[in-house]
Amino acid sequence: MRGKVPLRMRILSALTPAPDWDSITPAQVIEYREALNRKRRSVLSGLVTGRPDRGARITTHALELPGRQLDVRVYQPERGGSGLPLIIAFHGGGFITGTPDQDDWLLTHLAANCPAVVASVDYRLAPEHPLPAAVDDAYDAMPRLVAEAARWGADPDRVVALGSSAGATLAALTAIRAVELGTPLQAQVLINPQLDWTDSVFQFPSFTENADAPTATPGNCRAVQRIAIPASFDARTISPLRHDNLAGLPPALIQSAGLDTLEDQAPAFAERLRQADVDVTMTRYPQATHAFLSMSGVVPAAQPARAEILTFLRSHLLNHSDAPAR
Repeated sequence: MRGKVPLRMRILSALTPAPDWDSITPAQVIEYREALNRKRRSVLSGLVTGRPDRGARITTHALELPGRQLDVRVYQPERGGSGLPLIIAFHGGGFITGTPDQDDWLLTHLAANCPAVVASVDYRLAPEHPLPAAVDDAYDAMPRLVAEAARWGADPDRVVALGSSAGATLAALTAIRAVELGTPLQAQVLINPQLDWTDSVFQFPSFTENADAPTATPGNCRAVQRIAIPASFDARTISPLRHDNLAGLPPALIQSAGLDTLEDQAPAFAERLRQADVDVTMTRYPQATHAFLSMSGVVPAAQPARAEILTFLRSHLLNHSDAPAR
């Protein structure tokens, strides 16, 4: 390990043993996901995930896309407002688990204090919907949310993409797609990102050096590749790190976790962005584990990381808020 896992995270890991990822079946993944969702919505889950900011309200809306309907979890400042920035968010979970509510601690805070409207997309997951379903959902949801921005008091010309882990894949890909469509975003925030879905992911030094990490374990990473990616699918097409042209992308904040098997992807992508003349802020949190911003109650690094995201967003949006950061 590249550092020492925080005590509360070690205790949580000991109390919640992971499944056998190397032998888990698609049916067992669905069962595991459902169990995770039930646990996340329990009364005690806030001790791990952190409590939502009372300065924001949360609603769920249906998002009509071609041939399907997705839910979007919308966060708005309680004090209201119009012409607010629109942050389009994507949760993590390796494309096999996860829901928008796992990021309530972070996203309510951004909504209340940026202030902004935050829309977190409940995209489709494998094994029921293998890749590229999640990517297609992100690509289709982005322009629809921008078109409906005024519905929630958001400004369609001030849009940011944000995501963690697999959600960072979607945030980065939608930022690339927006440039290709001639409607570039204003910023992108990539939190402990997975940016390479090819087999090269297993060759980064962090994959072996952090093999004892409590989250995004090697077994979990192998299972994600096996279950989410069809054998005939070219994973390079959804790997931002393998994208040929990154020119014209918006300023990026990339946060890496020092105790993450996927850590080395973050500086590798930051370097590629810099080579393309993209403004990059790269911050490493040495004592953070993968998914640490969804577990603020057990990983202290979540607090400064959240503060950094808020500062970054407020500095890159055209109309600055007078609301004090907390």
